[in-house]
Amino acid sequence: MIRILLAEDDDSMRAYIQRALENAGYSISAVANGIEALPLLETEIFDLLLSDIVMPEMDGIELAQRCNEISPSTKVMFITGFAAVTLRANREAPHAKMLSKPFHLKDLVLEVERMFEDAIPLRL
Repeated sequence: MIRILLAEDDDSMRAYIQRALENAGYSISAVANGIEALPLLETEIFDLLLSDIVMPEMDGIELAQRCNEISPSTKVMFITGFAAVTLRANREAPHAKMLSKPFHLKDLVLEVERMFEDAIPLRL
């Protein structure tokens, strides 16, 4: 099962995203910020870090950089509602996928599925 670490400071957004991804069959660990995410990255294996960019204490870009140091095989996808932040993220984390808010939960699930197309067995 694909494991996702979700870092999102908005409680309701975090709950919606977590529920949608769990309903799609993913295992989710959800935290409110990058500071809470770091110990999980250090002690567990995640296939994807799904992170808001603008968060208190540690933003998503710094979290992604730390994730790359701790677990280079973990893929990264950012979610953000700020266009200027998107430009910075593309510059500082060029291999990360970007999803702009607002988005439909089904679009988020589809983007996650695309990231792991090779890992998901084909159903015949």
